Amino acid sequence: QVQLVESGGGLVQPGGSLRLSCVVSTSIFSRYTMGWYRQAPGKQRELVARISSDGDGTTTYEDSVKDRFTISIDNAKNTVYLQMNSLKPEDTAVYYCNFRVTFTTINIWGQGTQVTVSS
Repeated sequence: QVQLVESGGGLVQPGGSLRLSCVVSTSIFSRYTMGWYRQAPGKQRELVARISSDGDGTTTYEDSVKDRFTISIDNAKNTVYLQMNSLKPEDTAVYYCNFRVTFTTINIWGQGTQVTVSS
């Protein structure tokens, strides 16, 4: 059973940085997409960023985080990262890691990690 373990959330002041990590418990899949989603209180879960294992690692970002957040994969460590810079109070949410295997129904979520941006 594939499991995801997230870490790196916390409290940070506006303008600060955090790096989220998500370790995948398997490396047997060669084609997959990993992403970070977030859910703020009273709001729907939304995509923040995702990256594909195919080719050159196509990335997609939600408009409000472009130029501030960077998603990356370390295949040797089965880990996806989300580097978050210039954080804003509106970035406050629970951040969830997602692992989706291409051409299958495998779609796994992490347990979530809280990110709070406040002075």
